[in-house]
Amino acid sequence: MDALVNFQTLLLAQLKSGDYVGFTFFIGSMAMAAATVFFFFQIGQVQGKWKDSMLVSGLITFIAAVHYFYMRDFWAENQASPTEFRYIDWILTVPLMCVEFYLILRAFGAKQSLLWRMIFYSVWMLVAGYLGETVFRDNSPLWGFISTIGYVGILYEVWMGSAKRLSSNSNDATLQSAFGALGWFVLVGWAIYPIGYMAMESGWLSGVIPLKSMDIIYNIGDAVNKIGFGLVIYSLAISKSDQGGAKKAVGAGASSAVNA
Repeated sequence: MDALVNFQTLLLAQLKSGDYVGFTFFIGSMAMAAATVFFFFQIGQVQGKWKDSMLVSGLITFIAAVHYFYMRDFWAENQASPTEFRYIDWILTVPLMCVEFYLILRAFGAKQSLLWRMIFYSVWMLVAGYLGETVFRDNSPLWGFISTIGYVGILYEVWMGSAKRLSSNSNDATLQSAFGALGWFVLVGWAIYPIGYMAMESGWLSGVIPLKSMDIIYNIGDAVNKIGFGLVIYSLAISKSDQGGAKKAVGAGASSAVNA
C-alpha cells in the first residue's frame, strides 16, 4: 500500500498546478495504456486474420503509451518539447498505422508492394521532418517540403491509389465505410503535424501559434488519431467476425437439415 502511495505521489509531484501541457501528457499516457489493454483483450474476440489487425492496433497504442510516460517526465523536468521522443514514437507507430491498411485489404488482393510503399512514404516523411526540426533547423521550410512529399504519397495511396481502388472494388460496404474513416484520419487527423512543424521557429507559421499550445494539440491529436484509428479497426474486425460466425451457423444448419 505504501509503495502505491509513493508511486502516486511521484506521478503527481511532477505535475505543477496550471501546467496544462503536462496534464495532457499525463492524460495521453493513461489513455494510450488503457486503449492497449482493450485492444489486446479483444484479440480473442475476433476471428482469423483480424487478430493481426487487433494486435497491431494494440502495439501502436502500447508504443505510444511508453513514450508518453517518458515525454511527460521530460516535460516536467525541462519544460521543453520532447522532440526526439516524439519522433522515436512516430517512426515506430506511423508505419504500423500504414500496415493496418494492408492488413484490412490483403483479402481483396493487396500486394506487399503496397505495404512497402506506404512504409517507405511514412519513413521518408518522418526522417525529413526530424532533420528539419533538429539538424537543419535553419532550413526547416525546405525540409518541411521534402517531408510533405512522403505525406502526399500516403494520401495518394489512400484516396486515389491502389489502396483506394482495392477498397472500392471490394463491394464490401463494411470495409468501405471503415476504410473511408481511416482515410479521414490520415487527411484531417494527421494534418495537425505539418501545422505544428510550420509553427516552430523559422517555420512559415512561426509566432502565429504558441509552441506550448502545439504540444497540447500534438498530445490530444496523438490520442485521438491512434486510439480512434484502432477503434475503427476494432469495429471492422468485430463486424466481419460476426458475419463470419453467422455464415458458419447458417452453413451448419443447412448441413444438419440435409443429413436429417
